[in-house]
Amino acid sequence: MSIEQAVSKVTQVAEGQGMGVSDQDVMLSAEEMDRLYADTLRNLDEGSVVEGRVIEIYPSEVVVDIGYKSEGHISKSEFSEEEIQALKVDDIIHVYLEEREDVNGNLVLSKEKADRMKVWDAIEEQFNRSDVIEGRIISRIKGGMTVDVGLKAFLPGSQIDLRPVRDMDRLIGQTIQVRIIKMNKKRGNIIVSRRVLLEEWRDRRKKVTMDALKEGEVLEGIVKNITDYGAFIDLGGIDGLLHITDMSWGRVTNPQEFMNVGDKVNVVVLKHDKETGRVSLGLKQLTPDPWTTVGSRYPEGTRVNARVVSITDYGAFLEIEPGIEGLMHVTEMSWNHEVKHPSKIMSVGDTIEVQVLKIDEKNRKISLGLKQLGPNPWDDVEGKYPVGAVVSGKIKSLTDFGAFVGLDEGIDGLIHISDMSWTKHVRHPSEVFKKGQKVDVVVLKIEKERQRLSLGFKQVSEDPWDSDIPSRFPVGSFLDGVVTKVMDFGFFVELAEGIEGLVHVSEVDLESGQRLDQVYQPGMSLPVRVIKLDPAERKIGLSMKAVSADAPLEPAPAVSAQPAPGNAMEEALKSARKKGKKSTESPEENA
Repeated sequence: MSIEQAVSKVTQVAEGQGMGVSDQDVMLSAEEMDRLYADTLRNLDEGSVVEGRVIEIYPSEVVVDIGYKSEGHISKSEFSEEEIQALKVDDIIHVYLEEREDVNGNLVLSKEKADRMKVWDAIEEQFNRSDVIEGRIISRIKGGMTVDVGLKAFLPGSQIDLRPVRDMDRLIGQTIQVRIIKMNKKRGNIIVSRRVLLEEWRDRRKKVTMDALKEGEVLEGIVKNITDYGAFIDLGGIDGLLHITDMSWGRVTNPQEFMNVGDKVNVVVLKHDKETGRVSLGLKQLTPDPWTTVGSRYPEGTRVNARVVSITDYGAFLEIEPGIEGLMHVTEMSWNHEVKHPSKIMSVGDTIEVQVLKIDEKNRKISLGLKQLGPNPWDDVEGKYPVGAVVSGKIKSLTDFGAFVGLDEGIDGLIHISDMSWTKHVRHPSEVFKKGQKVDVVVLKIEKERQRLSLGFKQVSEDPWDSDIPSRFPVGSFLDGVVTKVMDFGFFVELAEGIEGLVHVSEVDLESGQRLDQVYQPGMSLPVRVIKLDPAERKIGLSMKAVSADAPLEPAPAVSAQPAPGNAMEEALKSARKKGKKSTESPEENA
């Protein structure tokens, strides 16, 4: 608009208002006219959004009047196709004033920036009100996702869900609800969160669920997470723990074999603590407890088919039916006691016939047996191995207290360490026997109910204390022996193989303060004298002092030529020994 046009306009305004302006009054200087025109312009600031009127629409640009002394030109590329089609002259639009004048004297305007400023203002209002807004995920970037909420916003990976999202690419293109948690208009940064909305939604659901939760109530839930000890079930805003022991009446070794994440399950509320928010759930409680009727359905002695579910060193667990398991101890697998490990005769998954031995309903235990399906060799043990009989067997194992002898299928007997030698002090059975060695033994005792058989090895031969030892080592005799063991009360001397006597400390000349082990050591040879003989106690008393003493000794106890009256056991042993001796003689000797 030129100065002349401005003067004309001012004159017209004055005349229209009946001001009666004269020509002389209108004759103003050019400076005054510029000042008057400037006063009619709007007070515009660069960087602000203002309203403008479309005055021309050209093929490549749109001319807009914002009330300034010059018009602005906006490229059509800043308008969408829909906006261009609907745009008309005299339409009012919002534009962003970048510069008042460029080098050509034109205003520099932008519709895109105006639109962005309007969106920023709207987003800022939503941020101040904590509104829930919708956005579309458009791409994945480092640390999170880019979301279009009118402007590009950053959604951190930690704010996408309540739990970390492993595959974020699958979210691209989805429309989600978010809340703006931080924004900086100057830097153009907007940070949004979906997690805060999920947490609020979860807390609301949790409160509703907690208020309505009752022990014993059956609810539908979704398996949320599975651990080694159970599964967490989402009941609707609150998670409950379904422990592995409450999944089934039977054995559950791995919860993942029983259910999967995402499965819908019906569970019963076992315990509900409102203060801590902990909820214990049960699944097996929805079905009757099979242990309540196990006694009537599987009475002792019943034979059933069972499946091996696990094997241990001491036995195997077998499932009779879902929820009912029994233990078969390794000793119940065979009568011969040769099963060293259950895996030698069965494997997990095998189905075998077993017998119910015992039921403990209170402690939910069932004892099972396999050997009971065959004949018990102990039923006729007394007929096959009567007391006093000499039998043959093989050494199966050695222990600190004795040796086990295998006599027949399922029949083992024990030679106690005290029944291995008449004279020798056996410290360990390995001094007498070797595993696998064949031996002749005498049956000493039968305990049929306890399935025990006591055997004797020394009883196969005559007791040297009956006649041989008293005649070989009479009281007063002088002998040479070897020290075998030194004790505080004396030391033992071996007089012959397996025959020892004791030199008591009172029968040794020691200097004052001197100890026995300072003078005598095992292996030392020395002369001794027999001062006491007690066949009943199987003891020989020796002396070092009496070796050179002339004093009379204690008279020897009378030794009867006939053995003392014995019991039936002793008589049976003597008879068995005679039979064994005769069987080894030649026909000429017997004649």
